[in-house]
Amino acid sequence: MTEQDAAILAFEKRWWNAAGEKEQAIRDTFDITAVRYYQILTRLLEDRDAHAADPVLVKRLRRIRDSRRQGRTQRKGTQ
Repeated sequence: MTEQDAAILAFEKRWWNAAGEKEQAIRDTFDITAVRYYQILTRLLEDRDAHAADPVLVKRLRRIRDSRRQGRTQRKGTQ
């Protein structure tokens, strides 16, 4: 796990009230786009080192991801 990976996990622990604020903070903190940030974060959710570094956070983010996927799948089936 890189230093950037660890920093992204630490950053993700923060509570964000507004998506726009978080996206600006991503640009300011990491000098990358929000899209790239979420690509890295998605990869980290399957990374053993990330899970070992912060299992509670990684499991929480996996649950959120899986719930959103399930919601999208259910909406597609009802259309």
